[in-house]
Amino acid sequence: MVQGCPHVVVAVDARQIVDWQSFHDVFAVSFGFPGFYGRNMDAWNDCMTYLDDPDAAMTTVHSPPGGIVVLKIAHAREFARRLPEIYAALIECSAFVNWRRLERGESPVLAVSFYE
Repeated sequence: MVQGCPHVVVAVDARQIVDWQSFHDVFAVSFGFPGFYGRNMDAWNDCMTYLDDPDAAMTTVHSPPGGIVVLKIAHAREFARRLPEIYAALIECSAFVNWRRLERGESPVLAVSFYE
């Protein structure tokens, strides 16, 4: 682990995302969303907001205590070119998750990293 903020990395290969359905499939599997996951960005936000709370049972991936989850998007440039609406939603909603937590007096829990 890199020194500094404790973290866990979840890699997502954006080549597997071809439309909204596959976006939600990939994230549901990668993060272990619950069976009742609503497969829309509001539901995505809700699941990702609780990355530090295993008791919430919204994901099977959890940040270490006091740390973050790093979402490592492989093939990000091509993803942004191929599916700009979905790419923009991912970026906006990732920021929203942290904004929501800050508004509640909680720490940010999600970082996004891009790989080619």
